[in-house]
Amino acid sequence: CEDARQYVGKGGQAWTTMPALRRTHRNVVRAVEPGLTEIFTEPSFGIGQRALLVETPEGNVLWDAITLLDEETIRAVEGRGGLAAIAVSHPHYYSAVAAWSHAFGDVPVYLHAADRPWVMHPDPVLHFWDGDTLDLPGGLRLVRVGGHFPGSAVLYWPRGAAGRGALLTGDSIKVASDRRHVSFMYSFPNHVPLGPVEVRAIVEAVAPLRFDRIYGAWTGDDVRTGAAAAVRRSAERYLEAGHGRYPSDDVTAPAPQTLDSPVC
Repeated sequence: CEDARQYVGKGGQAWTTMPALRRTHRNVVRAVEPGLTEIFTEPSFGIGQRALLVETPEGNVLWDAITLLDEETIRAVEGRGGLAAIAVSHPHYYSAVAAWSHAFGDVPVYLHAADRPWVMHPDPVLHFWDGDTLDLPGGLRLVRVGGHFPGSAVLYWPRGAAGRGALLTGDSIKVASDRRHVSFMYSFPNHVPLGPVEVRAIVEAVAPLRFDRIYGAWTGDDVRTGAAAAVRRSAERYLEAGHGRYPSDDVTAPAPQTLDSPVC
């Protein structure tokens, strides 16, 4: 809670347990596209993020495990082929990764070694990878992009988006509300931006990858097409804003309105 990326809510700290959470919440398991399933909790819990299950002939990989795990979710995942591995983008999603692994036969959980200091629950199933990339089953690849955390990573799925390639980004690359742009932050809730060096490093890390789609950390936070160009375009916009140049500066101001003017 003392990390600058996070905060303590206005009502102070709040705690729960897995049994208590199971009594009041449930997971939604829903297909997103062929070979990809999202899992998220209702009512929304924590920051409301989702996990993504990538299905491949060589074994399934769970991306960014969520906190709640119950028997219904386990059966749903087993019905899709179970798990071969779990991979996590950054420490904000570490909370229940060991529990997910144990529920599926102690499959390996891949965390970047640069983020090891944030592991509060050491477990033999945790595997710390070094460097810039790690290949996983089914042609999947973890790519370290840094920025939000030193070891922040994305998951590259070359078979995604009907073979055009998809990038699963967590909030290492955050999908914007217009779903045509992305952004990059050190802290989202505390509004601390990244510097130009870190933003350029993120863009360079994903530049060799061929992808048309981005799946972000929350349900519906997707760039459906043109995602690689969206990353480049968004980074340019971000860096320009650092020099005081904003997209709206080139837009003609609307005509003055009156009380009788139509509204949208």
